[in-house]
Amino acid sequence: MLVSVVVKRDDKSSANVTSKQVAVYDNGVEQTIKNLTPDPSPARIVLLVDNSLTLRADIDKLERATREFAYEIYEGDQLLIVGYDEEAEIVADWTDNAKSIEAALKGFRKKGQPHLFDALSAVVEQALSPLAGQKRAIVVISDGLDRGSKTTFEKILADLQSNDITVYTVQIPDRTRGAIRRDVPKPKQVIEKLVEGTGGLVFAIDEGGGSGQGRL
Repeated sequence: MLVSVVVKRDDKSSANVTSKQVAVYDNGVEQTIKNLTPDPSPARIVLLVDNSLTLRADIDKLERATREFAYEIYEGDQLLIVGYDEEAEIVADWTDNAKSIEAALKGFRKKGQPHLFDALSAVVEQALSPLAGQKRAIVVISDGLDRGSKTTFEKILADLQSNDITVYTVQIPDRTRGAIRRDVPKPKQVIEKLVEGTGGLVFAIDEGGGSGQGRL
């Protein structure tokens, strides 16, 4: 079986990771890794950016985090920039041109409530599902808060996993400050579960969207 995994060294060493340094489990049972090789193939990457009104980050910071990703993609990669509040809207269509992406970032604005799960569902269904067979990832720039989505968290996580789509997050400080929520996981838990459940990584926004992101 071929499985995609994301590996990051804690010591920030540039040395290749070997199969002996990685453990993979299936239902709690460790599996034998026959081979571990880097995947240099191009990726289709959606940057999904929270545009909602109460987010604890201003427009300039959102633009800066997105811009840094745009200038760090590898040859052959394509980016799609999507901003969301109650609706998910394309800010910049599929491109590898960082300058055109930067010009489109002025389309960001802050309004409404964050329908994160609905936005993720739209991205999976409309943008990434038609690209089955290619390496696909979503970079969520958000604190993980959802208010009002019709899509449940469990449904979108299952859809991401069944489509083999990796989620990375640039984590913005939680605007709810850890308040208890009865209907959905806390924002911090949403971020953690999206990443853990799909094999991605979490970056704090202060690291700057692209610094240390590694190869998707």
